Amino acid sequence: MEIQTVKQRFGITGNSDGLNRAIDLAMQVAPTDLSVLVTGESGVGKENIPRIIHQNSHRKHGEYIAVNCGAIPEGTIDSELFGHEKGSFTGATDNRKGYFEVANSGTIFLDEVAELPLSTQVRLLRVLESGEFMRVGSSKVQKTDVRVVAATNVNILDAIANNKFREDLYYRLNTVPISIPPLRNRQEDIYLLFRKFSIDFSDKYRMPTLKLDRNARELLENYRWPGNIRQLRNITEQMSIIEQAREISAETLARYIPGVEKSKLPALVKKADGNSQDFSSEREILYKVLFDMKNDMNDLKKLVFDMMKNDPNTAQKTEEENSAILHKLYKDEDIYKISSADENSTPPTGFHAKQEEIEDTEEFVEENLSLAEMEKEMISKALEKHRGKRKDAAQELGISERTLYRKIKEYNIEPA
Repeated sequence: MEIQTVKQRFGITGNSDGLNRAIDLAMQVAPTDLSVLVTGESGVGKENIPRIIHQNSHRKHGEYIAVNCGAIPEGTIDSELFGHEKGSFTGATDNRKGYFEVANSGTIFLDEVAELPLSTQVRLLRVLESGEFMRVGSSKVQKTDVRVVAATNVNILDAIANNKFREDLYYRLNTVPISIPPLRNRQEDIYLLFRKFSIDFSDKYRMPTLKLDRNARELLENYRWPGNIRQLRNITEQMSIIEQAREISAETLARYIPGVEKSKLPALVKKADGNSQDFSSEREILYKVLFDMKNDMNDLKKLVFDMMKNDPNTAQKTEEENSAILHKLYKDEDIYKISSADENSTPPTGFHAKQEEIEDTEEFVEENLSLAEMEKEMISKALEKHRGKRKDAAQELGISERTLYRKIKEYNIEPA
């Protein structure tokens, strides 16, 4: 039987590789009597796998019983699974068959098997190894021929490490492991599932089918869906009943999704005139910040250069004052490099920068040359003052010795 046929028969929606792999494994193991352990997060649809296995096995005409181990109280779980004798405990007014006895020659699905008490795990291990069990309150050994498929949404290895699950039982159940991927790893299936649920609820409640606009669909597909398919189904049903408009926007969908990350929505940045500018990605915001930083650096350097150029006493400045200016320039050196590295980059679509904000002028080129000469002169004077001792010269200039060494090589300064 083909995978697509199985999906149609069992109402499974999706075409992701992980889902197809799980269904293919279920079909391959179905003709055998091997135990199967199905793993996956809550709400991913683990219950479909044991149904596929049962219906494609030689046991398909026998009983199929699904048991939620986490929903049965610890005091009655043994009785439910293995049966009990009359009078074995308070309330036991008659003999009762357990699920393993009823499902003889069929399949039993133990959902949330990690929730079983350790004493019940011992009984289950015996059934798996020898097919034998005893009713509660009886000493008579009975036989059963049951195919066991188990499922869990917890990490069994962690449970073993914490002495909450028997290691030998794990290896008996895990003869063939089948893993169902979470919905966030089946992104291509999310919209398909939404459409299916929308059509189902449209028929159920006799109302038009829900539709999503482009932004809403993007939000739907990018959300992590911690509750997986169950959560998606519930949200679709809520919107089908509550929303009057049948075309759902991203803003409307966000009201039904708890904890949706606001960073995935466009950011609104207020300008000085009170208007909002819409940035469609973090890259555009980064470009804006870099261009603004570059402009600030240019303005600062131009101001310092003009002050030094127009001040007739510039040549009389002390070495300490010049060192402070050079230290300021070095302090901002990394920021300037970042902004300069992007000055030739093409801003993303939708980012409107003024031409004069991103182009260097001829005056700025001349300024760079003047600053370079000043740096070279200041370094030479500091080295001369300290007789070539780089450590002392670097301390005098307010820069690191490594930066001073790099500048000496860059300007080809001869040692004093």
